[in-house]
Amino acid sequence: MEKLCIRLFVQEGMKHAHQPIHEWLFDQARALGIPGGTAFRAAAGYGRHGVHEDSFFELAGKLPETVEFVADAARIQALVERVGEAGLKLVYVTHPVDMGVTGA
Repeated sequence: MEKLCIRLFVQEGMKHAHQPIHEWLFDQARALGIPGGTAFRAAAGYGRHGVHEDSFFELAGKLPETVEFVADAARIQALVERVGEAGLKLVYVTHPVDMGVTGA
């Protein structure tokens, strides 16, 4: 079954509406009928804000995170619009994926 995967890039410790950003994104996705999501904490990364690695004590709570969802294109587009309407400027990528369940 063809779906769309979105990966949003955030920073550990980032908050929106008094919640960790991944929890806020999960709430928005649930409200749009997206069946599930996952947050991943990076060990290291770099981007427009510089380089961050897990080995530096002073960077605790500042590592990159990604939050991913898989759903039909309309729901993913609705999530992107909702994030923008909330005033957030998050970098994201999307790509088509084939989704299935093993043993089905």
